[in-house]
Amino acid sequence: MPTTTRTDSGGRAVRLTKREIEVLSLIAQGNSSKEAADSLYVSKRTVDFHLANIYDKLQVNNRVQAFRAATRLGLIPFEPTFGPARGDAA
Repeated sequence: MPTTTRTDSGGRAVRLTKREIEVLSLIAQGNSSKEAADSLYVSKRTVDFHLANIYDKLQVNNRVQAFRAATRLGLIPFEPTFGPARGDAA
């Protein structure tokens, strides 16, 4: 299965699968586990299973910490969705 690997500040390799990155990206966009599950055509339980694996791999305890750690490691892009879009007239 394809993975994305980055090294954390402690020199430990962090590997997330393609599906874990998809789940984390959907959660980072503000989707609930159920909404992410519907988007991926899987059960909510499956999404929660992936989240538990992500938390373990990133050594975090919640969605916000997972997002911050994954962004810091470059596993997912940081794309703020608040405020006016770039290029929009103010």
